[in-house]
Amino acid sequence: MSAITGRLLTRRRVAGGLAIALALPGAALDARLFWACWLAAWWYVMGLMLGGVANLWLHRLVGGAWGRALRPAALAAASRLPWALLLLLPLALGLRQLYPWAADPQGWAQALARPAFPTFWLQPPFVALRLALYGALWWWLTRPASLASKGRAAAALALYALTGTLASVDLLMSLVPGWFSTAFGLVVLAGQALGGTALGAWQLARRAPAALAAEAAEQVPVARDLGNLLLMWLLTWAYLAFMEFLIIWAENLPAEIAWYVPRLHSGWWGVGVALVLLQLALPLLALLQRPLKDRPRRLGFIAAWLLLTQALNTAWLVLPSVATGTWLGWWLLPLLVLGMGLLLFEAPAAAASTAPAPAAKEVGHVRA
Repeated sequence: MSAITGRLLTRRRVAGGLAIALALPGAALDARLFWACWLAAWWYVMGLMLGGVANLWLHRLVGGAWGRALRPAALAAASRLPWALLLLLPLALGLRQLYPWAADPQGWAQALARPAFPTFWLQPPFVALRLALYGALWWWLTRPASLASKGRAAAALALYALTGTLASVDLLMSLVPGWFSTAFGLVVLAGQALGGTALGAWQLARRAPAALAAEAAEQVPVARDLGNLLLMWLLTWAYLAFMEFLIIWAENLPAEIAWYVPRLHSGWWGVGVALVLLQLALPLLALLQRPLKDRPRRLGFIAAWLLLTQALNTAWLVLPSVATGTWLGWWLLPLLVLGMGLLLFEAPAAAASTAPAPAAKEVGHVRA
């Protein structure tokens, strides 16, 4: 069995490397867009890892049977985080193509016409130092030891919220010169938690559906708990994203609308509408139906759908800030997401066997 699993993993790694190789010619066609797609793909897979462990920290604080089900897949994904951090290193080659503050620091500072702090904060050496610090902290936080006590879980959750917010500012927000939003980090982290939950639910529904069923007829199935958890993160993401848009739209200040202009006055407005329909409306209607949540296979379909739409949401966060009118992104981004996903994530069957279950059985449910 181990030999078969090893061959399958090798094939996945080869397929992942091939997918990335097929995307490499994009660097010659449009280097700036290629690195934007690289950033988006990396942020997506990193968000799945961090979002999955964030659910485990939350579970350590509140309890519930759903955490026991998510734990193996989330920890298995997080164990690949060091390799995911290595995939950020090639982005240094595209730093000047992506970020105005790296391409022309003096010109960017003059055009910004702001106090000295943003200019100091986005000095390339300082950004590189912070990214190294974020990566080291994420590596340390995602170890199983962070779940040993409620105090450790709470501290890990707080540090993740802080570093995740700062990383979203450094890597995503700064793509648009001068733009800022105090809600942006929360929107991004809610999307990561949604994606991490969807990944765990999909893997369980595909390979271990019995783990999602109720042990007795009178018990609530774990699948319903995971469906309710998906619903909670979906509504949190939608609320934060809408409130951010509403406040910026109402204020109508040039410095704040700069992020929305390329998204609402180009072909990307259609992607925004698709996100409202495909990542919010349809999954919301599905997750309100108990018969869909209680059956693992159906829940797995909803989770897989949310994994796809979260990739689209990541594209919405990154690509319009760089380029609005090229088709290359729709070729490059899927290849890079597929390649990084195959390289970093284990097959669901392997993932289910790599992390131990907690010693004591937990009770409690996510209420819908």
